[in-house]
Amino acid sequence: MTAARATLPDTGTLVHSVDGSSFGVEPNQEVGVKRLLLTAAIGGLCLAGPIAVSAGIPVDELYDAVEHGYADSDGVRIHYVTLGEGPLVLFIHGFPDQWYAWRYQMAALADDYQVVAISQRGYNRSDKPTGVEHYDIEHLTGDVAAVIRHLGGESAVIVGHDWGGIVSWFFGERYPEMIKGLVIYNRPHPGPRRREMALNNDQKRRSQYISRFTTTTGDLGGLDAEQLAARRAEPGTAWNARYREAFERSDYEAMVNYYRAYYPQPPWLVDEGPKVMFPAPVLEFHGLDDGAYVNESLNDTWEWMTQDLTLLTLPGVGHNSQNTGDIAFVTGMLQAWLELKGFKN
Repeated sequence: MTAARATLPDTGTLVHSVDGSSFGVEPNQEVGVKRLLLTAAIGGLCLAGPIAVSAGIPVDELYDAVEHGYADSDGVRIHYVTLGEGPLVLFIHGFPDQWYAWRYQMAALADDYQVVAISQRGYNRSDKPTGVEHYDIEHLTGDVAAVIRHLGGESAVIVGHDWGGIVSWFFGERYPEMIKGLVIYNRPHPGPRRREMALNNDQKRRSQYISRFTTTTGDLGGLDAEQLAARRAEPGTAWNARYREAFERSDYEAMVNYYRAYYPQPPWLVDEGPKVMFPAPVLEFHGLDDGAYVNESLNDTWEWMTQDLTLLTLPGVGHNSQNTGDIAFVTGMLQAWLELKGFKN
């Protein structure tokens, strides 16, 4: 597959090919992350002709349509919901969120795939073991593997946002045989992310909440379920009520323990260890108005890739790029990418 040169008004030009080489940029020219990075895969969308996009089911019918289940992950029950038949696509929510964050994508894909969304440990109907040690990457990625195996699958396309994105990146590293492809919504790869936390003063400022999480104990006063629900769905709606009930079932200390188990206490340092290469193709959406991550965190992501990376930057969109901004666009692009990569068959 070859990549085509793309001219992007007001944003500059950069096309990144599947083998990691770039062109359309003058030698030694600094490439800003506010330029739209396209890979050969996105060029393929334009060249391959029409892609059939299923209508799915109405999003407001999703809640009553899904089936609930539990997988055993070394004695910890992990709640999941599932709908549809076909290739497995598994969604992992972020912090502080619930499986409902994926309602638009799940509803759209349910005609062609078995869509599954988990409640990460500590959240909603999943178990909430006590102790920081239960929330490390080994356990979190093990939960994903347990759900796939419980459903009788050997592998899946994994879709993650925020903390679900962290788990997704590491799942691919730890279980390369179980990941067909990865889709990320606003969670830069851990390598560039660590670099910016160590060297970028703006990122250090944005990450002060992590320092507070990792240098204190307990539940930091608990969570306000009504307030969190209002940040996720319009008050007075059915989805808002569902969010509030799910947050009331969740454990805020468990959520914060994710940070305590993963992040070292500051000062944060550049990871100088060998790169662990990612084994699967990646589609990454990133809202450029994300207050949590500096956009420089996207730079050099391709250096960790063994297959194609398709990176779509979204001007004017913030952290929750899967369900804010142009939802139809990011969902349609997800559907098209899955079909283009052959995951629909």
